[in-house]
Amino acid sequence: MAWQWFHRLGSPRWFYEKSSGWLPWLAGASLLLLAVGMAWGLGFAPQDAKQGNSYRIIYIHVPAAFLALAGYYLMAISGAIGLIWKMKLSFVVMRAAAPIGAALTFVALFTGAVWGKPTWGTYWVWDARITSMLILFLLYVGMIALSRAFSREQLADKACALLALVGTVNIPIIYKSVDWWFTLHQPATIKLTESSSIDPSMFYPLLTMIAGFYCFYAWALILQTRTLVLQREWRTQWASQLLGEGR
Repeated sequence: MAWQWFHRLGSPRWFYEKSSGWLPWLAGASLLLLAVGMAWGLGFAPQDAKQGNSYRIIYIHVPAAFLALAGYYLMAISGAIGLIWKMKLSFVVMRAAAPIGAALTFVALFTGAVWGKPTWGTYWVWDARITSMLILFLLYVGMIALSRAFSREQLADKACALLALVGTVNIPIIYKSVDWWFTLHQPATIKLTESSSIDPSMFYPLLTMIAGFYCFYAWALILQTRTLVLQREWRTQWASQLLGEGR
């Protein structure tokens, strides 16, 4: 009885029906937080003493990088749940997270390159942080390719779950790369165990953008998951009825 909620959450039909009510709230929160954070960071945060206005790209770069890492963990955890408890929905979430994570990793790499030109004098250097982030992007792309390489969904799910779990080794390497090796990247300015080294006037709009990105990620993930659920469950009565109604 205590685990009933867990198994119910793994039901594609239950998720599809319940998640429809979550989408408007997540969409509204995303738009509000991103609009406030962007206006605050670009229009009202002070200019950096050393980097000038070029630092303002952190309001896109940092949240995208955060979600790229967190999204991979979510993908790996979903794959592990699917392998252990045989939950169909967890495999769907795993697959839905891959293209979103790939897009966010690309945004992090691109904005980092744009930021690097005025800061370092070059768009790209093969330092530990950038190289490990590129590997993360390739892992996401590999997940997408692997999911389409099998004709049987069950085999594809298991193969993708294994790749996701193996790829988690790269996440702590990305996070600790600035401490383990000499890199051009500055050390982390946002830490869980210590106070932030960034000024509050710059830090609060950044936190707002991070919250907005998390809400947007949840909204996009639910939308993608709902689409994949219908694609997988189209033979069932409830899904075929929804598809017939155009929902």
